[in-house]
Amino acid sequence: MKLVLIGCPGAGKGTQAKMLSKKFGIAHISTGDLLRDQMKRGTELGKKVSEIMNTGGLVSDDIVSAMLAERIKEDDCKKGYILDGYPRNVAQAEGLDDITGPLDKVICYEVADDVIVDRMTGRRSCPECGKMYHLTYNPPKTEGKCDDCGAELIQRKDDNEETVKNRLKVYHETTAPVIDYYRNKGILMTVSGVGDIEDIFNKVASALEGIN
Repeated sequence: MKLVLIGCPGAGKGTQAKMLSKKFGIAHISTGDLLRDQMKRGTELGKKVSEIMNTGGLVSDDIVSAMLAERIKEDDCKKGYILDGYPRNVAQAEGLDDITGPLDKVICYEVADDVIVDRMTGRRSCPECGKMYHLTYNPPKTEGKCDDCGAELIQRKDDNEETVKNRLKVYHETTAPVIDYYRNKGILMTVSGVGDIEDIFNKVASALEGIN
């Protein structure tokens, strides 16, 4: 089974991808994780990526495509894989067809912008143990302190309102055509990303049951 998950930042793709990966026994591939792994391992691709990112540049589609092509050859991809948040534009989608062959399903998680802003600006994380909180939905027992280790909670720089709104603007400009691309191919499934995490997962998992 070969899946692509699409959705704006904060739509819950990563959480759903992990749950679907476990359910169907297929690999969960995040291009962001791939880039970080290549840099950490100091591969030739990793060195290129480091140079580009250190100068504020954007990693080219060619480099990401090369990483994906290598990644899907690994043993954990034999039964299939989930691509989380990629492709981000139509050019990447067209190039992906050549790497993966036909996809089984593209799942788009739809969440209104105002909900995303609320979700992301309310997030707080522990810099020591990594535990995540939300000021409204999952607050710490003691304001500003991690329940587990007592460290001062922080807000990630990219979770401030201005940055979140800018990321949403970019997403709508670049990814809306990707959604149409896959809709025209007849493999797009849209699902609301609002509500109980398990309910969202069960709806998608049920729709995928018939795919081998």
